[in-house]
Parts: sequence; C-alpha cells; structure tokens
Amino acid sequence: MFGNGVKGKCQLLPAPGVFLRHTDKKCGLNIRPDKYMKRVSLCTLTPIPKSNSLPHRVHPLSLMKTIILLTLLTTSLLTFISRGAEPAAAPGDVRRGVTLYVSKLGDDSGGRSWKTAFHTIQKALDAVPDDQGGHQVILRPDTYVEANLAPAYKGAAAAYNTLVGDFDGSLGSGATGWSVIDSGDPNQGFKSWDWWGPIRASDEHWPHGNNQETFSSIVWDRWILRHLYTAGGDGGFFWDLTNKSGQPFTIVVEDCVGTGRAFGGGVVYPTVRENEPSVFRRCYFLALDWVGDTAAVLVGGWEKAMPEHPHVLFEDCTLVHPDNAVAISYASHCARARFVDCRMIVLNFTQPEMGGKSTGIICTQGHAPAGRLHVDLEDCVLAGYSVFTPGEAPKTVTYTTKGKTKAYVQFKQDVPPGFERLGLWPTDLFSRIAPPRIPFPSPANSARPTLTKLPFAIPKAMENTPVVFHGQPLHVLNHRDDTKNNTDGYTKSMYLYVRDLNTGDEVSRFGEGHSFANAFVNGPQLHVFASEGSDHDWFQGLYHFSTSNLKTWKREPAMAREGDEHLFNASVCRCEKGFLMAYESNKPVQFCFKFARSTDLSQWEKMPGLVFTGVNYEYSACPVIRHFAPYYYVIYLHSPLHGHKGYVSFLARSKDLATWELSPFNPILEAGSGEGINNSDVDLFEWDGKTYITYATGDQATWGAVRVALYDGPMKEFFVSHFPAGMPTMKTSARNN
Repeated sequence: MFGNGVKGKCQLLPAPGVFLRHTDKKCGLNIRPDKYMKRVSLCTLTPIPKSNSLPHRVHPLSLMKTIILLTLLTTSLLTFISRGAEPAAAPGDVRRGVTLYVSKLGDDSGGRSWKTAFHTIQKALDAVPDDQGGHQVILRPDTYVEANLAPAYKGAAAAYNTLVGDFDGSLGSGATGWSVIDSGDPNQGFKSWDWWGPIRASDEHWPHGNNQETFSSIVWDRWILRHLYTAGGDGGFFWDLTNKSGQPFTIVVEDCVGTGRAFGGGVVYPTVRENEPSVFRRCYFLALDWVGDTAAVLVGGWEKAMPEHPHVLFEDCTLVHPDNAVAISYASHCARARFVDCRMIVLNFTQPEMGGKSTGIICTQGHAPAGRLHVDLEDCVLAGYSVFTPGEAPKTVTYTTKGKTKAYVQFKQDVPPGFERLGLWPTDLFSRIAPPRIPFPSPANSARPTLTKLPFAIPKAMENTPVVFHGQPLHVLNHRDDTKNNTDGYTKSMYLYVRDLNTGDEVSRFGEGHSFANAFVNGPQLHVFASEGSDHDWFQGLYHFSTSNLKTWKREPAMAREGDEHLFNASVCRCEKGFLMAYESNKPVQFCFKFARSTDLSQWEKMPGLVFTGVNYEYSACPVIRHFAPYYYVIYLHSPLHGHKGYVSFLARSKDLATWELSPFNPILEAGSGEGINNSDVDLFEWDGKTYITYATGDQATWGAVRVALYDGPMKEFFVSHFPAGMPTMKTSARNN
C-alpha cells in the first residue's frame, strides 16, 4: 500500500486558527462587502464625538479630522447619518494613550511592540495604566483561549479605549483574519456554564455556575471592540452590570462575531446616556440555547419609566437563535433598543397543534412586574414563528417601524401594523444564517482561473513530481506502506522510483528507506530530494540524490534536522541568487515550512528567522515553490476548512520570502467526487505551453492516488492569474519573531 503525505506523518490535532475562513468566494457575511472593506481601513482612527443633532455632529476641535473621516466613511455610515440614527458613542482624539500588543509570537516582556507583545489578552488589559482613556490593545489574529476578561481601567468620556484585532494586517501584526476569543475548555469543549464567557461578570448569589464573587462588567465602560470573534462560553459580547446596575454605561462593538450558549451579545441594566448609547454595528450574533431568557441579543434597562433615548443601538447586524432574536432580561425594568438595517433569524416555526411552543422573534416572556420593552425598527427583516411573544406578554412591548420592516412568520400568525408580511421564503435572509467568513470580495471582472481535472488517476501513489528530463516527461514518485509505521519493517517498505509518462513504464528505482520525493532538473542532471525514514522515530533529515542517466545515483546529505525536529516534503526552484528550497518541518507548528539557499544544489544554507506558518500560526504542509520574478510562488496544504471537503491546497506569493499574500481564490484545489478527503502534495510542470498540476487524493488512512489538473496556459500565467490586479489579498509574515 502507498502511504499518504498527511497520514504518514501522524494523527493531527486541529490547528490554531480553524475559525479563520478562506477567501475564495464572496461569502454570506452580515454586511455588504464593499462597505466592510472600506471600514476596516479605519480601525486605527479614533472616531469623532457627535451629538444627536445632525447640524452639530462635528466636534469643533476636530473639524479637520472629521472632514478626513467623512471622506473615508462607508456608504453604510453615510446612510446611517442621513437617517438621523443614534450616533456612535465614540469620542474624539482628545488624548492618545499607550498602545499595547498581544501576540503569541512576542516575548511577553512588556507589550509595547510586536516583538515584546504579551501572550494573553488579559495581561494587556491588566497593563492599561490609567483611567484617562485613549489606550489601545491590538491583537495579532489568532485563537486566544481566555475567559472572564476585564480591563484594569475604564475609558474616558473624551477618549475611549480600544481593543482591536488586526483583521486586515494594517496594524503591523504580519497576519490577517479573526482574533478569536474562545472561552471553552480546551480539552472538553463548549463551556456552557452560567456567567462564564469572554466578558467578566458574576454574581455570588447565583445558585450555580461562575458564582465565587460578584463582579460587574461596568469596568468595560467606554471601550470600543473591533474585529473580534467570541465562542465557547455562556455569552458572547454581553455585558451585565450586576451590582452596579442603574449606572450609565456605554460599550461600542463593531465588525465582530459574538456567539454563546445564552446570548450572542447585549447589555443589561444600565441607565441611558442620552447621546452615548451602547452601539453594536456590523456584527453577527448567535446564541444556541432556548431555555430561560436566552436570545441572540439580550437587553435590559434600569429606569422605572421608558427613556426617550435607547440604551443600545444595533445597526447592520445579523441575529440568529433557536427561538428569540431579541429578548428583555427577566430582571429588567424599562429597556429601549433601536435596530437599523438588521436581520433577525429565528429557527422555530413550530406547530402548536402538536404541542409546539414559541416565544417569538422579539420576546418578553417571563418579564419582571416593572419590565417593559420598546423597540424602534427601521428597514429590518424578521423571520420566525411570530413577531412578538404569543399570549399576554406582548402587552409589555411598544414599538415603531420606519422604512420597510418585513416579517416572515408562521402562516396562522398575525403580522402587527407597520410590518410588511412576506409570503415567500426570504432566500437572501436565510443565506446569512452562518457566522461570517473573512470578506475579501472579487472584482466583477476577476474570474477564477480554470483548472480542469482530467478523468484518470495514477493508483497507489502520493508524493510526486513531474519533470522534463532529456526532453522526456517523467514522473518521480515514492512508495511507502504506512500500515508498517512504527514497526521494524517500515523503512524496508520505502523507496523512490521514476516512471516514463509516455509509456507508464518504471525506468528507475533507488533510495530505499526514503520518502517524500521531490525532483528538480538542472541541465543534464536530475536531482531528487527525499526524507530519510526510520522504523520507530518518524522521518529524519533530507538527502539529495542525483543522476545523469537514471541508472547510477549519488546520495549525499542535504538538510539536517535540528534537535527533535522532523523533516518531510521539500521543493526546489531556480532564482537570481541560485537555488531556493522550501522544506517542511514539524517545528514550531505541525506542520510548517522553512527556507534554504544553495549555489550548487549540494551545499545548502538555512535562512534563519523565516518560518511559513500560514495566516494564523496554522497547519501549512507539503510546499511546492516556483520563482517568476519578482515573485516566489508556493502552493501548500491547508487543514480542513468549514464549507470545504477535507485537506485543501492554498497558493501564496512573496517578493522577499518574509511577507506573503494569499490568493483570493484559495483554496485552489479541493477534493471532488471519488477523491477522498484531500487534494494534497501538489506539484506541476509545463508541457507544450500548458501547465499540468499533479495532486494526491485519498482517505488519509488506507488508499492514495495521484490525479492531474490542467491549466490551459504556461506556468507563469497560471500563477499570475491567481492574483488579479486590484483584488484584495490576505497577508501574513514568515518572520519568526
């Protein structure tokens, strides 16, 4: 049996960053991509204070910055202002505080630069020096397993503090994507425990859960959060004032994903700041439980009479829940919330005749005697069993509608006045039901390059390289029986061999005890690089085989491993400086790849400080590298992605091997019908002006086969076509700092 380039290494654990999404398509984010991409470029700017009166929105001390911001602001915000909606509660750039950095690649020494970055978010929050505001905490995109976060100080009225993920790489982290805060148990999974989540709050009087002490989320007052993704806990972006209820409180959350057992987001028990409501803008909220006062967002106020202004504003948000998109907390007094251009998706369309029950899209079930809810809805669309809670509970709700507010409900349920009833399934609405991926939209004139998978396979094969040697197309492969892994017969099952692609005949066999073959032709010689196997200690260093006649082979060391490192696939290309090798390692990430240079293909010098670990310090295996000035191009294997089948191949390019950008069409290959669960171990060659891409398929355990895809054009064109001019790309750094 022929081993697989993935399974033959080990059983793999999920890599950090699995929440990151690929960028090959426009995707169902809860905002329009053109608005979103303009917005992320503003993440380092401090917003301008605004009043509730349109003619006086610009702070007199910040007129020039206001003009600049208004020039850059998105269509969404312009529409928002023109409607006279509540302003963002963010102040002007009156004071600039310290900037603190969080990255697992930092040395955790001071947090004042990416080099000295703290390893945890909480450590950075603890380092906020004072309550004067204007401080900023910047996260490198990654997964942070943390819960119950609380800053040392609040922000200030004239200078909000900011916690922001470097989503688009503009803040210098060298990475792009979500900064994920996972409050679950790293070994046991989802921690659906009362009061346990990313935002610290607790009550010692609570009968169970996180009840060791009483702690109020009011410590987050006047903070802005951007480009964050929460998961694994009781609440997402949810603030409970507990024993500080009845005090003013403002939080601003933009371009975030909030998920939790009970709540995806919300704020409970503040009193209103007239021109500083809490604001949730361009966010996605998902809650997973329907027991108790759970909802996609939970709201609650402390006034005994309904205030004239909202406690909280939701703009351009998606709310998803089994039964309630919005709910009033059980202990709330009067709560007021405004929703502009929001989508509310409830999954319960029950059948009451069979005993089914629903508490409605907007829920007031179980409200306190003094509990009242007022919602202002503008250009929203709702879906679920009923708009409000059936029965007597709607008596506690008042509402207004503006623009087109639509409702898709169970056919026997009434639609209240002011709502437009939808009779047909709202496909656009339900396409938003999943949490968003990273939105890098394609320009309308940028088509995905066409790869045609040819209808044949080379059985019992995996790692391979097609080459043209002495004018003949050849295929260099390896044989390995992974069923013998960790036995005395494993290395005996390994060898390298060459087939004639014209006849299919085996024309050479060599390199017993080696695997992960990669070939390179340099003039009259064929060079093959392969990893030395072992029976009980996995794979060792890389060796170099060379021949001029396919009969006699010279073997010499090429790349030694360091410490307990293990080396696997390698790939070589020619460039202006000689020859470049990308070689796969299991350190520091299982798997990643590093680089080395040579002038003669025999003596190799490693390039220290360069380690490619993907966008999010993640599984990046099986590299194949090519050079077409000014770029190096690499195709590598990415671990399974949500919405795609198994292990997939990504493409990236770099001018200096340090800063890399990923093709917006990633993944460029994924398993199709009959291909198992991987398209891996890619290699390619050019023949008669066409590019042939060989890739491995299989089930990661019992079988593997090599297939071929065709690009109808030369190889340089193949690579260039995957990076259309003007199309945004994700960027990452290979600097190991």
